[in-house]
Amino acid sequence: WYFGDVLLSDFVVKKKMLLYLLREILKIILMAKVLFSALISDMRNKLNGSVFAKNRGGSYLRTKVTPVNPQTVAQVAARNKLTQFSQSWRSLTEAQREAWKAAVDQWSTTDVFGSSVTPSGSALYIRLNINIANAGGSAILTPPLPVGADALGTLEVVADVSDNSIELTLDIATVPAGHALYIEATAQMSPGISNANSKFRHVQTAAAATASPIDIVTAYTAKFGALTAGQKLFVRARLIRLTTGEKSQALVANTIVVA
Repeated sequence: WYFGDVLLSDFVVKKKMLLYLLREILKIILMAKVLFSALISDMRNKLNGSVFAKNRGGSYLRTKVTPVNPQTVAQVAARNKLTQFSQSWRSLTEAQREAWKAAVDQWSTTDVFGSSVTPSGSALYIRLNINIANAGGSAILTPPLPVGADALGTLEVVADVSDNSIELTLDIATVPAGHALYIEATAQMSPGISNANSKFRHVQTAAAATASPIDIVTAYTAKFGALTAGQKLFVRARLIRLTTGEKSQALVANTIVVA
């Protein structure tokens, strides 16, 4: 059978191939973040068994690994917060929910491609209240105006076995009023490791007026165990404003544990 000069069976095959390709492209668009140019120039997130990412060396692809879920106390606490505020969103009045929905344009953020992303009203409510809870503050029911969190300029860390200390030194004398310092750290690891982005765990929250330097060794050893000379650890810290849930840019420091 011919349709003009084209064999009809060939036409059907080509149409099926085109539909297959379109379906595969739609899967990529829906499951991974893609930035299109003449051809695909950048891609992020997960697609089937692969993860698209980017570092200083450029874009790369790695196999997606599903970690074991140990159900740690910290994991359970984080999930409980998410559940708590998801449920409390539903218990707000209609007027309160509409106020959060109306406020979202003021809380737009920028994604990995530099594009503006606006959260939903519920996502904004949950995100800000989780931040406030992490800082030890009280939940807010009405959307605040964004005013920004105070910034940290520098962060240094020194870990010492001899006096059993892990001291964080900030460029500010004390944690500023209306804020809390949210501190995360990694377990000790080989000194050759330079990237620990996926290893951070919350260890301590320092309240307003806490003076620098801040010794986190008690909280650290309770989570990760005793210090070992020659090992490397990373610390990450950011300020959280208690009334709005806004976070400062996180600073990261690392040190080799000294004897």
